[in-house]
Amino acid sequence: MISQQVKQNRLYRLRWAGLAVLLFGQFVTSIDLTVLNVALPSLTADIQPTSEQQLWIVDVYSLVLAGTLMPVSSLSDRVGRKRMLLMGYALFGITSAFVLIANTPAAVIGIRAVLGLSAAMIMPVTMSLLRALFESDRERALAIALWTAIVGIGEAVGPMIGGGLLMAFSWHAAFLINVPLMAVAFIAGLSLLPEVKFDLVSKWDVPAAIIALAGMVAFMFGIKRLAAEMSLTASDGLIPLIAGIALLVWFGHRCLHATDPLLDLRLFKSKPFTGGFVASLGAMFSMATLLFLLAQWLQLVEGLSPLQSGIALVPMGAASVIGAVAAPVLSRKIGARGAICSGLVISSVGMIAVIAFAHSLTVGVVIGCTCLVGLGIGALGIGSTVIMQEAPGEKASSAASVDEIAYDLGNVLGVAIMGSVATIVYRLGLNVPVLEAAGLDQAAITAASSTYAEAVTVARQTGVTELIAEGSVAFTNSIVTASVAGGVVLLAVTLLVARLIPRGYSIDGEGSAQAPASAENSAGPGSARSVAAR
Repeated sequence: MISQQVKQNRLYRLRWAGLAVLLFGQFVTSIDLTVLNVALPSLTADIQPTSEQQLWIVDVYSLVLAGTLMPVSSLSDRVGRKRMLLMGYALFGITSAFVLIANTPAAVIGIRAVLGLSAAMIMPVTMSLLRALFESDRERALAIALWTAIVGIGEAVGPMIGGGLLMAFSWHAAFLINVPLMAVAFIAGLSLLPEVKFDLVSKWDVPAAIIALAGMVAFMFGIKRLAAEMSLTASDGLIPLIAGIALLVWFGHRCLHATDPLLDLRLFKSKPFTGGFVASLGAMFSMATLLFLLAQWLQLVEGLSPLQSGIALVPMGAASVIGAVAAPVLSRKIGARGAICSGLVISSVGMIAVIAFAHSLTVGVVIGCTCLVGLGIGALGIGSTVIMQEAPGEKASSAASVDEIAYDLGNVLGVAIMGSVATIVYRLGLNVPVLEAAGLDQAAITAASSTYAEAVTVARQTGVTELIAEGSVAFTNSIVTASVAGGVVLLAVTLLVARLIPRGYSIDGEGSAQAPASAENSAGPGSARSVAAR
């Protein structure tokens, strides 16, 4: 009896130690989504990329990440999820070290592309490994909630970490910080994580992987270009967008008719599964642009340093942890649907409340509103739990990639669409007659109309201080508009989620239509061959 209890305690500690490793790796990859925001000015001054190259430096990470999520997730079931994760950790760290010899824009773009591939090897696999680590529904719900929170924390503190590194080192430090962090994750994962591998008789669908990669990259690149051109008919955006949609439709058709598809789209037959996907997609769509704009507003309008602006966003990350921990408890009281919808509404209130301070926006108001947003977003872990619960164990990687796609696609669409809304409001808000009267020519006004950061540069070069005043008001109004629009979208998402997830749906295995038994514990072809602790 005593030995049995000792064994259970040991397994309990190993589960949570393994979770710590997964969260740590996820945290590092999440940082990379935003850390470059504050390092980009220094990087630009050093290697002098063109405006097109700057876009690629920022965007290629998410483009490659989105394009390789599905193929890599499917491949991990064949080579082993732990092995794929550790390869991702190693590749992420080693690639980051190459920044020491990267002295051209092309080299930095290449490094960011490989980092995107590495992140695709890490992000969905962490989620699918949670399925193997935690058999208890309650423990798994808490683990997934913490996983969701750590993504928000990483994105929130990314600018702070970047700002702190820039104060002491060059822009290279924003990459080099990954090297020791990933070394720690690799060593810890090697000893603490279980291996999960399936005896899949079918071959990995290489043509489908290529179609998925090309389709996702073309689709997202097209959206980004249309947003950058501020036009729905720009050929350099419209052509890749149409091509991407066509390729993704082809990919979907192939998956629906395959016996062992690269991505099991049949999972969307489950309304709760679809509801969890919609919640993640809608939340990221609504708030993706907000963090980016606020980081700039804190520095350019309020005059904070990169480190100070990053610190101002940390309370949002802390609030998301509180929301993530509280969400499973709330779910047991009011159901998964109630917990998810409550979180979405709280975040919506935080975003819409900004309108009350449209003419008196301060750092304190930003912190208060973003804390509400973080508190609500923390509940999205329940949505991820629903997604994983609705998928059989052998489809955990497929479900995890769908969850990651929701986050990444929501982020890209949000930046493209909501970012365009903010840009339009900013441009319309500039008082051109006042700027012309102050002595600015049309070329300077056009440059200042692109972004407020550019307006600040033009003002410093020309000495026209009126541009700072006009631009700050227009920029603040653009943030308020984007925030309110995002809050309204969240309310619409809440209504849709409420229709998809039934009342009384439980993440504790009670009162819900449960997914088939986990294949990790079943036998036969297609089941897990090994779930060894070491």
